[in-house]
Amino acid sequence: MKQRILVAIALIGFILGGVFVTHFYRVFFAKNTAFDTPTKEVLIPSENTPTAAYDTLSKTVKRIDLFQQAAIRKGYNPVPGRFVLEYGMNNNEMINRLRSENKPLKLTFNNQKTMFHLAGFVANKIEADSTAIVNAFFETSFLEANGLTAENVFSICLPNTYEFFWNTNAQQFRKRMLLEYNRFWTPKRESARKKINLSKEEVFILASIVQREASILSEQKKIATVYLNRLKKRMRLQSCPTVIYAHDILETDYDSEIRVLLYDHLKIKSPFNTYKTRGLPPGPIFMPEISTIDAVLFPVSHNYYFFVVDPKRPGYHNYSTTFRTHLQNIDHLKNNIKNR
Repeated sequence: MKQRILVAIALIGFILGGVFVTHFYRVFFAKNTAFDTPTKEVLIPSENTPTAAYDTLSKTVKRIDLFQQAAIRKGYNPVPGRFVLEYGMNNNEMINRLRSENKPLKLTFNNQKTMFHLAGFVANKIEADSTAIVNAFFETSFLEANGLTAENVFSICLPNTYEFFWNTNAQQFRKRMLLEYNRFWTPKRESARKKINLSKEEVFILASIVQREASILSEQKKIATVYLNRLKKRMRLQSCPTVIYAHDILETDYDSEIRVLLYDHLKIKSPFNTYKTRGLPPGPIFMPEISTIDAVLFPVSHNYYFFVVDPKRPGYHNYSTTFRTHLQNIDHLKNNIKNR
């Protein structure tokens, strides 16, 4: 009788042990991914992190109950970030990944029209929303501490490819832009800036105008010098792209640019309209490429004060030292357009 009892106890123990081992295996080592792609991006937000994490993971794993059991036993507390899980992972592997491998992403931006456009673009890539990004850059204490204004703060945002964690907030993004901006100003660029007698922000502003005038680097260098020559003579820049920008500000519509510039447009009252105001506008009208900024810093030498589109060479311009020759070049352009 005793022998039967011992056998029964042993059998029960064996069964319970088997159940325990099987359950332990299912909790920690059985495949538990619910996606068919090779990898799956998981974004865990900074706000309400635990609840949001499990809500996201419930759509990523097959058995969220088993995942939670593993998480409790491993002492896993969800942290915000961007994580990449692989097909066929078990709970143990996923928890290890979610605990410590916040993956940075590459963020590339250029050709942004305004701070608002940049904020909207960036907000689609990182956790910070566009309003928070704009507010961070326009924060009075930040502007005053760095000698910037709401009009020219866009100057510190240099086009490039950067690595960011997805859970970057607005202040962290702003801090990184300022850091990269300060790094940009090498001793060589600082020396060049002083030679042309412009502030850092003014270099960016002029580059933004040059960027809108031409895309060919050799032309950008020539046009930059035209404007530098005009600034030295205290002549108005009379740049058409600044008129377009001034119009966009008044219309609060940056996406419907003027296709035909009329004389009435040149009368727009705005500090950005360089046909009416002397000197540079108070802020950039576009995000210039780094090569364009360098075109302003290292321009070619010439005595031209005027330029107009060359009808025979797309992308190039005809330059002149006198207004009389400039008018002749304009007539030449008009005749070419009429005869097409």
